[in-house]
Amino acid sequence: MTLEQLITQTLAGLNYELVDVERSGNGLMTVFIDHIDFEAGKPIMIDDCEAASRQLTYVFEVENVGYERLEVSSPGMNRPLRKLSDYARFAGLEANIKLKLSVDGRKNFTGKLQEVNEGADESAQLGLVFEHEGAEQLLEFGLADVDKARLVPVYNFKGKQK
Repeated sequence: MTLEQLITQTLAGLNYELVDVERSGNGLMTVFIDHIDFEAGKPIMIDDCEAASRQLTYVFEVENVGYERLEVSSPGMNRPLRKLSDYARFAGLEANIKLKLSVDGRKNFTGKLQEVNEGADESAQLGLVFEHEGAEQLLEFGLADVDKARLVPVYNFKGKQK
């Protein structure tokens, strides 16, 4: 069982999903989590991170997973997009996409994610509408073509309106 599979299985028992895992050279392992039932719109709170951290620490000890320090966090406002379900969930929102290979001399694109067809599998074509030279264009790509993808943060500061 891989590390990601172990973490995914452990988090599923707590009703969380694995968003991403990052390991750094100094032994730090950062695990980003979200609620499995993301439709509820409930954000990840410190209690959620604490519960996941406690369970993962126990599992890592039993499974002999090497690490120096464990951090559990929410994915944040610039959430990474890694799975097909992420693209389906966040369709209509703005994202930064970096492709592995260039398209027309570019690898980086920012635009609005397009709907993903229901029943699509990992080989499905994804879409991003972006503006280039004053005109909207559609970039079609597969999940395997993506090097990195993140949502563009939307800041909504409440305050005095003019």
